[in-house]
Amino acid sequence: MGRCNNHGHQVFVGNKINAGIYLLNPSVLDRIELRPTSIEKEIFPKIAADQRLFAMVLPGFWMDIGQPRDYITGLRLYLDSIKKNSPAKLSAGPHFVGNVLVHETAVIGEGCLIGPDVAIGPGCVVESGVRLSRCTVMRGARVKNHACISSSIIGWHSTVGQWARVENMTILGEDVHVGDEVYSNGGVVLPHKEIKSNILKPEIVM
Repeated sequence: MGRCNNHGHQVFVGNKINAGIYLLNPSVLDRIELRPTSIEKEIFPKIAADQRLFAMVLPGFWMDIGQPRDYITGLRLYLDSIKKNSPAKLSAGPHFVGNVLVHETAVIGEGCLIGPDVAIGPGCVVESGVRLSRCTVMRGARVKNHACISSSIIGWHSTVGQWARVENMTILGEDVHVGDEVYSNGGVVLPHKEIKSNILKPEIVM
């Protein structure tokens, strides 16, 4: 497949993307000068000209998840993929709605409602009456009784207090502790912080 650029020349346009994972022979280092170098723009074309550049097409999908909102979108797509290809890996039962992935070492309390589009990592504890939707709870985190989390990311070993409400793309770094009954509306909290008061608008808590 090709298209014409402004000069009338054909330019190849593909439907694949470079995922940035390379397996290189050490001899490639001999091609790189001791200066700032773009391996993609300067080195790979030379290797391709020698017919020594190869690609491996991986199944599945790819997307840039550099932003939290994109990460949540990527989670939804990933869980959709699991549902199509390995549905037994997803959690099922009266406490789960939609696609939910719970690590086998996580503990879920009574009376929770979890989903859609939720991932709960290893060693997590979700206490009774918790509501989770469109979120990730990472390794070792604890969500206390009756907390509500939506469209957010709970970092490693963090704690969300009882009756707390965390929503609107709130991002908790590692070892962040949100107090009981605290409301967070889109804050980004850096690691090792304790949040005792409400976050009423998207802001960075340092």
